[in-house]
Order: sequence, then structure tokens, then C-alpha cells
Amino acid sequence: MSGHVISGPGNGTSRPSRQINVVLRSHETIGSSASAHALEAEPLPAVKPLPAVDHFAEIQKELEPMVGMDNVKALVYEIYALLYISRMRTEAGLYGGSQVYHMIFKGNPGTGKTTIARIVAKLFQKMGVLTKGHLIEVERADLVGEYIGHTAQKTRELVRKALGGVLFVDEAYSLARGGEKDFGKEAIDTLVKAMEDHRSQFVLILAGYPLEIDQFLLTNPGLPSRFPIQIEFPDYSVDQLLQIGDLMVKERDYVLMPQTVFKLRQLLMQEKQNDMFSFSNARFVRNTIEKSIRHQAVRLIGQYSNSVPGKGELMSIRPEDLKI
Repeated sequence: MSGHVISGPGNGTSRPSRQINVVLRSHETIGSSASAHALEAEPLPAVKPLPAVDHFAEIQKELEPMVGMDNVKALVYEIYALLYISRMRTEAGLYGGSQVYHMIFKGNPGTGKTTIARIVAKLFQKMGVLTKGHLIEVERADLVGEYIGHTAQKTRELVRKALGGVLFVDEAYSLARGGEKDFGKEAIDTLVKAMEDHRSQFVLILAGYPLEIDQFLLTNPGLPSRFPIQIEFPDYSVDQLLQIGDLMVKERDYVLMPQTVFKLRQLLMQEKQNDMFSFSNARFVRNTIEKSIRHQAVRLIGQYSNSVPGKGELMSIRPEDLKI
């Protein structure tokens, strides 16, 4: 009886699949003839299907086109594998175990933290960990109130909305910036209490710059142990950013001319060097591409005021369209 095929994450391509084969031995190899007849008399229980394998194929389809992120893809696969094997253990009458899935995402802007949070939420929903799998994205202003008690009220309300899904707190370190008397501390305390009160009902992900997040975790000795999964989102290289830009224009039916690619490379190198600590990575590429599309539209209207540009011209992003 053939089993299910599980494919792990790859670098743009699927890695060799793993086959799980369940082999049922014949009655003769189990024991005596009498034992065999006894087994035949008692029908085997029906094997319940494990649809989890098919579910990961959908997740993998979203992960594979993402440039870089090898460590992130590997960890998502680890989480999936753990959930899948836990389900198999439960079906076999073994202790399935329970895990804590609250996470820390460390990375600069534009490194894919929010995108991965959405994929993780979807994975947890498909695997039965979360009932809804939605993502509630918040920041300090959404959690911190204006007077005593207001912060706890706002934070509890957002936790309530996140039940069954993921609560994603961006720039989480800002909650601890105001000192002991700041209402941000009240938000932290309320979130910690919610993690206990609503155990297994939602996943909390705190995200932000690596250094600031590390300092934030030091403000409360009990915080690091509550977030067993910590993921680093490294900055993209220039080549990776060019690859991301190429994917972005292709999705929009545009083409970057060779001279445009050269100019974009120069812009990226310059921006990364001048803005090392707050460079927005893929977000910078997206904003630059979208701005160049607007500039191309203006150029074409002026260039073809009495005629219609051809398909090639409508698709081409030229160097003069690329401005920041």
C-alpha cells in the first residue's frame, strides 16, 4: 500500500520527495495459524485519511517563488513536518504532544516578515492548529491607550479578534520604549496574560529590527521562553533584489530593458550603502518599480500624442523611467 508523498522546500525547485510507505505484513508472518484466523475474524479498523500532505503543496507553491529565505522555508517545513507526524502519532494511539508556536520575526523592513506570517497562519489553519487562520496586523498605536486601563481594553479586544488566527505585532520593541510609566508596558503584560488565558487559541508573532527586538526581550526575563520559535530575516543582496524586481514587472506585464536593469543595480547599491540600517529591501524595489511605471505612462502620452504605441513600447520600462 503506497503512502503519501511529502515534498520539502527548495531553492525555487522542489527537492526530492519523501515517500512514507505503510506495509501490512501477511497473517502467516505474524504468528500461528490460529492467530491468523483470529485476526481474520476481527476486521481491521478503517485507516483515516491524512489530507495534510495535500495541504502543504499549497503552502509550498506560495513559498517557492519567494527569493532567498532558505532558512525561513526550512523552518516552515519543520513546523509542517512536526504537525503532520503528530497527527500520525495520534492516529496510531500515541501521544501527539502539544507545542507552543508563538514566534519572533527579526528583520529589517521589506524582508518578507508579514508575507511569511500570512503563510504560517494559513498553514496552521490547514493543519487544524488554528480554526480560522486569519492575520491581525497591529502596531503600538493600535494597542496603547490614552489613559490607565485603556491599553488593556484595546489589547484584549485585538486578541479577541485574533482568536483562531495570528496576532502580528510589528515594531513590537516600541511597546517598551517609554519606560516603567509608559502604557506600552501594560500592553506587554496584557499580551503575556492572553497567551496563558487563550493557550492554543491564537499565535502571537512579534516582529521588528533585530537589535531592537533583542533589547526588547531583555526588558522582561520571562519573554524569551514564551517565544520558542525565532526567525531571522536577512537583508536581500543586490542580485536578489534585481530578481525580485524582475518578478514584479513580469507580474504586471512589463519588461525592464537591459540599460534599465543596469541603472536599477546602481540605484540599489547606492541606497544600500547610504541607508544601511533602514534600507527597505523589497519594499524599496516595489516602490521604485511602481514609480517607474507611472513615469513610463507620462512619457508615452507625450511621445505618442497623435498615435498609439505598440505592445513592445507599452511593456518597456526604459532607463529614463527609473527615478527615485
